[in-house]
Amino acid sequence: MKLKRVAALAMAGTMAVSLAACGGKTDEGTTTTPGTEQNTPTTEAAEAPQDGIISYADLNLDSDCKDLTASISFFNNRTDLDSDEYKGTTWKQYIEAFNKDFPNIEVKVLTSTNYAEDSLTHLQSGDYETVMCIPAVDKADLSTYFMSYGDLDTMKGQVNYADNWMYDNQVYGVPSTATTQGIVYNKKVFADAGVSSLPTTPDEFIDALKKIKDKFGDDCVPLYTNYAAGWTMGAWDDYIANTATGDTTYKNQKLLHTKDPFKDYGDGTHPYAVYKILYDAVANGLTEDDYTTTDWEGSKSMLNNGQIGCMVLGSWSYSQMMAAGDHADDVGYMPFPITVDGKQYASSGPDYNWAINANATDDEKQAALVFVKWMMTKSGYNYNEGGLPVVAGDTETKLDFGSVDFVSDEPAVSGEEDLLNALNADSELNISNGGNDKIQQIIEHAANGDMSFDDIMAEWNQKWSDAQETEGVEVTE
Repeated sequence: MKLKRVAALAMAGTMAVSLAACGGKTDEGTTTTPGTEQNTPTTEAAEAPQDGIISYADLNLDSDCKDLTASISFFNNRTDLDSDEYKGTTWKQYIEAFNKDFPNIEVKVLTSTNYAEDSLTHLQSGDYETVMCIPAVDKADLSTYFMSYGDLDTMKGQVNYADNWMYDNQVYGVPSTATTQGIVYNKKVFADAGVSSLPTTPDEFIDALKKIKDKFGDDCVPLYTNYAAGWTMGAWDDYIANTATGDTTYKNQKLLHTKDPFKDYGDGTHPYAVYKILYDAVANGLTEDDYTTTDWEGSKSMLNNGQIGCMVLGSWSYSQMMAAGDHADDVGYMPFPITVDGKQYASSGPDYNWAINANATDDEKQAALVFVKWMMTKSGYNYNEGGLPVVAGDTETKLDFGSVDFVSDEPAVSGEEDLLNALNADSELNISNGGNDKIQQIIEHAANGDMSFDDIMAEWNQKWSDAQETEGVEVTE
């Protein structure tokens, strides 16, 4: 096993799209100490579904494995679902429903508030759970740790985003849910403030925030930054590509070669327009009075009960805000307010993917396949969590984005797969890769009035240009 590589990834992070549920956004609540029930991994790669095990595609939950007896463990990041106070469906309730269909399969649920790092520690130890969310491992190492669900063509007929954790044509993860990028908001607050239609441009959005401020004064924060949490700041990076340009090649291809990507395009689009919304909101007193005292956990109930107008977070937050109080019907999710040539766009992609331990026993693997497919197709988990459809052909979702086009980033061109990582490291901007401090600095400068937004963007452009020169990148206007 390439444990040194895994350890490095644990420290360095990855360039995974942030609309996947990374790190802090659902890592919350109390921690259950993980167990160590599984066998020690071998160094041999696991093969596609073994003889004697019914594959994911062939598994019929209505008739197969009804007499299977096994005990499996399930490690994940959703500590909030551990709590009986959670107003949505809890892990306990999901497992109780699963056991009505499969009474002889015991599922031990284990969660962590620091899942991104703890999951890698579990893999390195050799004692890791039967089912877990795939952490930041090299795709080349997937077969060392996890069992293949099947080849890509087969799995594309079963689940959306099947290629997210695919290597050598084998699929090692299925998405727990899928997310998009927009703004979670209180519908009643917006309506009571006289915002009759959802904003579609930065100017309209700032105007809506001003109306909320005028209507409610200190009783409602128009835009809550969640500055103190840190990781929440990374959400802003998720809107600068597809959402702000309408171009699926922008993030992984064009951004790398663009001269001064943070310049003002003059039409309310591109990265400049995204980050300026935050700067203008803070500078105009449309955010919390003291950004250093924001409270992530408390913000959920505050939005639910109308003390917050909106927050810039991925759609994964929608269900959490609904479950945080008695006003679930007041919680909504709107597209990010940028329009490109008369059209709005939203990125979509998978959240954490569920994978099965390659070194479990055959009975454990079969039980894990049953559990994962049941969670995907029978549990209602994805719908409950406000996800976009993850089962192939499914159309059910709580999200209503109207005529917004859902798009996904196209991969880097051959030979440039690691270039964005390199530019991020050289520039220290770390776009969609943990560059939360740069977003915090926007808030700080806007609140203190000690640096204009254009000066901030000029500084970022210089850092990006220097990084391009370091990496020998051919730059285009």
